[in-house]
Amino acid sequence: MMVRTRFAPSPTGFLHVGGLRTALYAYLIAKQNGGKFLLRIEDTDRKRFVEGSIESMISSLKWAGIEIDEGVELDSEGKIIQVGDKGPYVQSERLDLYKKHADQLLAEGNAYQCFCTAERLEDLKNYQQANKLPTGYDKFCRDIDPSEAQKRVESGESHVLRLKMPKEGESTFTDLIRGDVTFKNELIDDQVMIKTDGFPTYHFAVVIDDHFMEITHVVRGDEWLSSTPKHLQLYKYFNWEAPQMAHLSLLLNADKSKLSKRQGDVAVKDYSDKGYLPQAIVNFVAFLGWNPGTEKEIFSLEELVKEFKIEKIIKSGAVFNLEKLDWYNQQYLKILKGQDLVKVCLPWLINAGLVTGKEDQDWLAAVIELEKERVKTLVELPEALKFLFVLPEYDAQILVWKKGSMDEVKKILPLLVEFLNTISAQDWNKEKLQSLVGEWIVKNEFSNGSVLWPLRVSLSGQQNSPGPFEIAEVLGKDKTLERLGEASKKI
Repeated sequence: MMVRTRFAPSPTGFLHVGGLRTALYAYLIAKQNGGKFLLRIEDTDRKRFVEGSIESMISSLKWAGIEIDEGVELDSEGKIIQVGDKGPYVQSERLDLYKKHADQLLAEGNAYQCFCTAERLEDLKNYQQANKLPTGYDKFCRDIDPSEAQKRVESGESHVLRLKMPKEGESTFTDLIRGDVTFKNELIDDQVMIKTDGFPTYHFAVVIDDHFMEITHVVRGDEWLSSTPKHLQLYKYFNWEAPQMAHLSLLLNADKSKLSKRQGDVAVKDYSDKGYLPQAIVNFVAFLGWNPGTEKEIFSLEELVKEFKIEKIIKSGAVFNLEKLDWYNQQYLKILKGQDLVKVCLPWLINAGLVTGKEDQDWLAAVIELEKERVKTLVELPEALKFLFVLPEYDAQILVWKKGSMDEVKKILPLLVEFLNTISAQDWNKEKLQSLVGEWIVKNEFSNGSVLWPLRVSLSGQQNSPGPFEIAEVLGKDKTLERLGEASKKI
């Protein structure tokens, strides 16, 4: 049997980093087994639907490199389409299928109509809480005669359809992450299957959809762990084979609270907008609950497909450590070279008004190389590189090396300008400059600091910056001499 996994978000906003982890793990399981990864949209909660969220979630998955084999997709114009022969892949388009199976449950005595009002259910909940009882539906309508219930339905009385769970015994299943899990049936609710508006609840639709879409492995958050016995009971009632289940631990803030918007960004788009690379996000998210068991930390998506093992997912919550994400981003920035580096960084430089994009690509690569290892994210890059395009205002005093004096700067700077003028454009590269200026320093018995410090500050206008020869190469001879001239005027 082909392995088929799915990611089934509700269209209620942007893709959460926790959702990305779920999608990534499901994708890895499918791909390492030569299977298919599906995207299904669970939109039966119509009150929470957010316009544009489906498109946004698909875009975030694609940004992360997770390709959809089947299900809801975007065409070349960015419009929503559905691909595959087991659709529709949007729940609101599958209502007839849910009704058919709800009717079957009712006819076979495995479900019942419930007429309890919202007020009664609220009173019940308050009573249970006040008396420190387990909260849940008390099965008040379970024993209503089916013919009487049908008359009430036909008279137009508002109702829902509930699943009949066994009242006694235990429900046990094997979770791929947690092993054998057991729940007492007496504590499991008679879950609502069909709501008053005729739409299915998650608990009903997810089972129908996973069966007809031939899902073999279900990967989801552990908030659904306690609901699994209800889902497995539905598989039994329909005489269907259940998929294998894997429930992922929570993502936690540094203080071990549940990751939420109140304590920081949680949407994948937030991180792409801040200049995190997709490779870094994917690598970081993969390690939120999984570890290969080796010292290796840098994995491409292709390597994750080969190395990922569901058995190595931890049961405890995973802390979302932003410093670690920054580290990953810096590692991937270091890896990028040449045209690949320019392609990733150019939009940020254009948006900041530093370049037009028509500049020489090799020169741009050299410019970016100056600061790429000093920034955490791409959003920091334009500010870090700004000094190359516009010399900052600076006080002449910072030209003085900590062991030197202004008189020394006044003496050396003009001599340095005179010497640099003698270096040909052909020799104007960091290696040759370092060699020639080094020889000049020794010949004139100057200290390195007394020459290189004012040279670097003159070119950058900053106390902290890349080395003087790297800057000089990128600026070119004319601009270098121009900036040294500006420094001379200050002293």
